[in-house]
Amino acid sequence: MAMVCELCGKKPRFGNTISHAHNVTRRRWNPNLRRVKTVIKGVHKHIRVCTSCIRSGLVKKAA
Repeated sequence: MAMVCELCGKKPRFGNTISHAHNVTRRRWNPNLRRVKTVIKGVHKHIRVCTSCIRSGLVKKAA
Protein backbone atom coordinates (compact mmCIF):
# COMPACT_ATOMS: atom_id res chain seq x y z
CA MET A 1 0.00 0.00 0.00
CA ALA A 2 1.33 3.45 -0.88
CA MET A 3 2.51 5.82 1.83
CA VAL A 4 0.13 8.59 0.75
CA CYS A 5 -2.35 10.63 2.79
CA GLU A 6 -5.79 10.22 1.21
CA LEU A 7 -6.81 13.82 2.04
CA CYS A 8 -3.82 16.05 1.35
CA GLY A 9 -1.75 13.71 -0.85
CA LYS A 10 1.36 13.95 1.32
CA LYS A 11 3.99 11.42 0.15
CA PRO A 12 7.48 10.34 1.25
CA ARG A 13 10.24 12.90 0.78
CA PHE A 14 13.73 11.83 -0.27
CA GLY A 15 17.14 13.11 0.71
CA ASN A 16 20.53 12.12 2.07
CA THR A 17 21.93 11.02 5.41
CA ILE A 18 25.34 12.58 5.86
CA SER A 19 27.69 11.06 8.43
CA HIS A 20 30.41 12.88 10.33
CA ALA A 21 32.90 11.59 7.73
CA HIS A 22 30.57 13.04 5.05
CA ASN A 23 29.55 9.62 3.72
CA VAL A 24 26.31 10.19 1.80
CA THR A 25 23.55 7.57 1.56
CA ARG A 26 19.97 7.94 0.37
CA ARG A 27 17.09 7.97 2.82
CA ARG A 28 13.39 8.83 2.91
CA TRP A 29 11.09 10.65 5.31
CA ASN A 30 7.68 8.99 5.46
CA PRO A 31 4.52 10.87 6.42
CA ASN A 32 3.02 10.00 9.80
CA LEU A 33 -0.06 8.10 8.61
CA ARG A 34 -2.86 6.69 10.77
CA ARG A 35 -5.80 4.48 9.82
CA VAL A 36 -8.90 6.39 10.95
CA LYS A 37 -12.58 5.48 10.81
CA THR A 38 -14.36 8.48 9.29
CA VAL A 39 -17.71 9.54 7.92
CA ILE A 40 -17.54 10.37 4.20
CA LYS A 41 -20.82 11.32 2.49
CA GLY A 42 -22.79 9.54 5.23
CA VAL A 43 -20.78 6.30 4.92
CA HIS A 44 -18.38 5.01 7.60
CA LYS A 45 -14.99 4.21 6.01
CA HIS A 46 -11.41 3.55 7.07
CA ILE A 47 -8.90 5.86 5.40
CA ARG A 48 -5.18 6.46 5.84
CA VAL A 49 -4.64 10.06 6.91
CA CYS A 50 -1.55 11.96 8.09
CA THR A 51 -1.59 13.29 11.63
CA SER A 52 -1.40 16.91 10.48
CA CYS A 53 -4.78 16.47 8.71
CA ILE A 54 -6.23 14.89 11.87
CA ARG A 55 -4.98 17.72 14.09
CA SER A 56 -6.16 20.45 11.70
CA GLY A 57 -9.72 19.05 11.75
CA LEU A 58 -9.95 17.90 8.13
CA VAL A 59 -11.18 14.47 9.33
CA LYS A 60 -14.69 13.91 10.70
CA LYS A 61 -14.22 10.91 12.98
CA ALA A 62 -16.98 8.31 13.24
CA ALA A 63 -18.35 7.74 16.73
